[in-house]
Amino acid sequence: MKKLAVIAAIGAAFISTNAAAWGNAGHRVVGSIADKLIKGSNAEKQVQALLQPGESLESIANWADCVKGTYCGPQSPEMVEYVNANPQHSEYHYTDVPFQLNEYHDHGVGTADVDIVQTMKQAVLVLQNKDTPETNPHKFSKRQALLILTHLAGDIHQPLHVGAAFVSKDGKFVVPKTHEEIDSLNIFDSRGGNNLQMDEAALAVSSAKLIPPADVPPEASKFPTKPFHSYWDTTVVDYAMRRTSKRTPEQFAQWAVDSKPTIAASTGEVASWPYQWANDALVVSKQAYADVSVGAASKQTSRSTGESYTVWAMTVPDNYPVPSSAIAREQLVKGGYHLAAMLQKIWP
Repeated sequence: MKKLAVIAAIGAAFISTNAAAWGNAGHRVVGSIADKLIKGSNAEKQVQALLQPGESLESIANWADCVKGTYCGPQSPEMVEYVNANPQHSEYHYTDVPFQLNEYHDHGVGTADVDIVQTMKQAVLVLQNKDTPETNPHKFSKRQALLILTHLAGDIHQPLHVGAAFVSKDGKFVVPKTHEEIDSLNIFDSRGGNNLQMDEAALAVSSAKLIPPADVPPEASKFPTKPFHSYWDTTVVDYAMRRTSKRTPEQFAQWAVDSKPTIAASTGEVASWPYQWANDALVVSKQAYADVSVGAASKQTSRSTGESYTVWAMTVPDNYPVPSSAIAREQLVKGGYHLAAMLQKIWP
C-alpha cells in the first residue's frame, strides 16, 4: 500500500509534551454528552452544587488544560492556587504504558504515582467522601476533583494518552521491561507520540480525498510536520466532526446521544473504573499504531530550553484519516457516556 511519507521537522520551535488530549472541541464533546445524560438526575444536582452559576460539564471540560498557561485567557485566582498546590499537575493527564501491553498495572513500566489512572482514582474518592491523607495526597477539594475528573475522562479515552511508543536505536517499536531501560541510548521515549513526526503536506493531500471539507479552510501550517500525538489530539476530532456533518461540540454530542450507542458498562467499585478505561485505551492504541512504521531519526533542539532530543520520520497508510477519525468518534462518545455513568455511580 502506498504510504503517507512522514518526515522529521528540522529545527522545530517547540519541545514535545503530552499536552491537551482531544483539544478544546473534543473535551467539550465529552462534557456535553455527560451533561445530556445526567440531566434530571441526582448526579446533575450534585454537579451543579460544585459548579459556579452558568457553568456546565461542557464549559469546564478544558479547565485542567487551561491552568497550564494563558491560552484560555488570564489565570483566575482559583487556577493559580491549584497550580501552586500541584506542581506536577501536567503529569496528571496521561500514563505511558507500552502500547503493545494489554493491561495497566500499578508501578508498571511507564506508570507513575501522579499519572492519569492514579489521579482519577483519587478524584473519585474525594467525590465519594472516602478520601484520606494517603488517598488524596494533593488535597483536592470536591470542586477541583470534579474539574479534574471531567477533563481526565476525556484524556483517558485518547489512546495515545495511555498507550505509549518506545523506539529502539535501530528504529523499531519495542517494549521496555523497566523504566531504567528507557535511556535515550538504546531505547527512546517518543513522548506519547510527540516525537513521531507526520508530513503535514502529505496528510493534507490524503485527507482532502477522504474527509469532507471544512466550512472554513484551515490556515496553512507554519511547520512541515505534525506530531503524531497532536494529530490524535485535534486533527482526528476535526475529521470526526466533519464526517458526521456536525459543526459544534454540542451538535456532535446531541448526535451521539440521539444515535443511542451501545457502550460497555464499567463494573465493580467506581474507583477501579479508570483502570478498566486505561485497559480499553490500550486496546485502541494498538489500532492507532497499526500499520504505522518508524523511519529516519534526526535531532531537534527546543528554543525555550535548549534541550536536544530525537525525533523520527514515520509512515501511515494513505487512508489513515478514515479509520483514525472513526476511532476518535467512538472514543469521544465512549468518554462522555463513561463520565456520565461515573457521576451517576458516585451520586445515585
